[in-house]
Amino acid sequence: MKNKKIIIIFSILLIILVIGGYFLISYLRKDKQDDKQIVEEYTPQEEISEDQLRQTIVSLYFPNKETKELEPEARLVDIKEILKNPYDKLVNLLIQGPKDENKEKIIPENTKLLSTSLEGDCITLDFSSDFLNYDKTVETTRGNLINSLVNTLTQLNEINSIKILIDGNENEDFNEVYTIQKVTS
Repeated sequence: MKNKKIIIIFSILLIILVIGGYFLISYLRKDKQDDKQIVEEYTPQEEISEDQLRQTIVSLYFPNKETKELEPEARLVDIKEILKNPYDKLVNLLIQGPKDENKEKIIPENTKLLSTSLEGDCITLDFSSDFLNYDKTVETTRGNLINSLVNTLTQLNEINSIKILIDGNENEDFNEVYTIQKVTS
């Protein structure tokens, strides 16, 4: 009788082990199949075009129409244009003005960038005399004009300060070398 009990217990344990082993093996196989599905290559719905690969985002600084404080405006620009002459490109984008209707143009109308030159980490910007036609009645306009140029151009690693010339000469309104100021946004 004792042998029968041992055989029955052994048989039950063997059945439990076989059934448990079966479920364990099928669980592990399912896990491996799930892993294979995860490793499959992801194909985007839309391919990235050549034009999208050649663009970068730059920040241009313009005053807010209401608060008159400088705020950044992100602009998508072709990399090739930035690589050719980044200083001219950024300043000319500032001259064109903001695209956001809540911001206002800071550089006076008809202003032209005559030349740029980099000496060390200071860029010299030579503007036409129209640059001096900024609104002198508003106290913050001159500071915003300078900080707009400084904050926009110092995004470039090689620039830490700017100097402004008017028609190739120093001007009493802009006779310093200007460095970056903190901008709140």
